[in-house]
Amino acid sequence: MAFYENVFIVRQDVSNEQVEGLTTRFTEILESGGGKVEKTEFWGLRTMAYKIKKNRKGHYVMLNLDSPAPAVKEMERNMQLSEDVIRHMTLRVDELEEEPSAVMKFRGERTRSYSDRSDSKPSGSSSVDAPKGVTGASEAPTATSEAPKVVTEPAADPAAEKPAVATEGASE
Repeated sequence: MAFYENVFIVRQDVSNEQVEGLTTRFTEILESGGGKVEKTEFWGLRTMAYKIKKNRKGHYVMLNLDSPAPAVKEMERNMQLSEDVIRHMTLRVDELEEEPSAVMKFRGERTRSYSDRSDSKPSGSSSVDAPKGVTGASEAPTATSEAPKVVTEPAADPAAEKPAVATEGASE
């Protein structure tokens, strides 16, 4: 059997219980076809980048599958028939990830405050790092440092400073 990752989005006006019901229905379809769901992740109600079928938000669910291709096709067919599922995608993968997906990892990091970070900078350092090779890019001049001097060189040709404008009937 092959490994698959399936993500589907359910309309925003559907309750969490109905989303779980859809997930169990799709799981039963896979199991009746000889496959199994290794992991299920509910990513929750999330805002989408653009409207899909007049919806701005949707309930996201990810399934890790170990299933034959015909069972996956049958599950996808049922997803297309369901009016509650507004989008789905199934990818074949070489192996299934045991740890939480990147979305779940990021979700856990967002709840943590920045004061809890162990890699926070010392209080004396600047909050903005200058690019390598640039010194003092984010620092304002202080009383002890000299202000940069601006040197202007006169133009070699004085006529080059004044642009010539051609007009009809003008004489010099």
